[in-house]
Amino acid sequence: MKRYNAYKDSGVKWIGEIPSHWGCIKIKHLLKERVEKSADGIGEPLSMSQKFGLIPTSQMDIVPNAATSYIGAKHTHRGDMVLNKLKAHLGVFALSSYDGLVSPDYAVYYGTGRADMEFLEYLFKTPLYVSEFIKKTTGVAIGFNRLYTDDLFSISAHYPPLHDQQAIVDYLKDKTLKIEQYVSARERERELLDSLKQSKIANVVTKGLNPNVKMKDSGIPWIGMIPEHWEVKKIRSCFSERREKVSDKDFDPLSVSKMGITPQLETAVKTDNGDNRKKVCKGDFVVNSRSDRKGSCGVSEYDGSVSLINIVLCPRNVVARYYHFLFRSNNYIEEFYRQGRGIVADLWTTRYSEMKSIYIPVPPLSEQQAIVEYIDSKLQKIDQYLTDLQTEIDYLKEFKQRLISDVVTGQIRVAEPQKGEQQ
Repeated sequence: MKRYNAYKDSGVKWIGEIPSHWGCIKIKHLLKERVEKSADGIGEPLSMSQKFGLIPTSQMDIVPNAATSYIGAKHTHRGDMVLNKLKAHLGVFALSSYDGLVSPDYAVYYGTGRADMEFLEYLFKTPLYVSEFIKKTTGVAIGFNRLYTDDLFSISAHYPPLHDQQAIVDYLKDKTLKIEQYVSARERERELLDSLKQSKIANVVTKGLNPNVKMKDSGIPWIGMIPEHWEVKKIRSCFSERREKVSDKDFDPLSVSKMGITPQLETAVKTDNGDNRKKVCKGDFVVNSRSDRKGSCGVSEYDGSVSLINIVLCPRNVVARYYHFLFRSNNYIEEFYRQGRGIVADLWTTRYSEMKSIYIPVPPLSEQQAIVEYIDSKLQKIDQYLTDLQTEIDYLKEFKQRLISDVVTGQIRVAEPQKGEQQ
């Protein structure tokens, strides 16, 4: 990749060096705030999505606390930059593709003509600028800190000549689109392969390994047909609940997620209930009762402790890893969820009092072990390929962000020199 021929000190410590023909100026000279408010509430309501940017509220998957009236909402026009003051430090802002109305809690900005708005969007989402936004947020409590306009405008920003900005925008649109298309294709491949893996697992844990075995109706809709010699029992017949309370000072804290049961990361959110946790022994099956529908469960390979929202099951004369696969199958997850209760999906809970009465297939112990060995051996290659795919996807996403950052900060030259410019 080409670099510019000459660089200079920007005069701003955290920005560092910039190409010699670029400028550095306060954001207040690049943006102006749009403060128009709707007197009648008529217009297209828009909401910010971290994934899709600013989109019509009607297209949002979830619209918490939807406004009953849009009188007093802020006007935004196509090409404006809209910023969620509460989440600016997460890069939650975007250029509007619509004329419409946004929450009064949002800030709306338009350009002064010195900078291409698409260039600024790329620039402001780089780690360099996001970290500066974080420093400028203020408020009374974590989670309620805001990036106010005066603070945003006090931040310095570097900017190339307009023709350079436009060349940068065109280059990044082309390159990032190609990366995103390739990533999407790999993500679809991963989803399909994972779906194939899950269907294979679901088939063997409920049908066994012998395709010629005589079958019978289990009498349980989610289970369906099972080998004739298998039994059907309630969970309480195969597991007992472990309810012993312990401290995370004596028993290392564990996390329960889609990855299974793992040592708790140092970065994980901690609670003040370190002395009020559930004991986990190696070989126990642990279920996150508020994330069960996401398959957040597994057999623990560790002695330790988990938060009280988790259900800890102690196996009774069963092969725990067989149920590790069964309980993570989609049909079981849906049955588990069906037995739960709550106001909304994110606060849905399945208690052991309901869970213990769920019927499950019970093959002979020798078959449980054989099924576990089959899954471990046959699906090892699929697991490795899934891991390789995810590694590639993560690398491409990181590469995309690094490319954007290097281009908009002048580490990589994409614009051709104009007459009289020394690049």
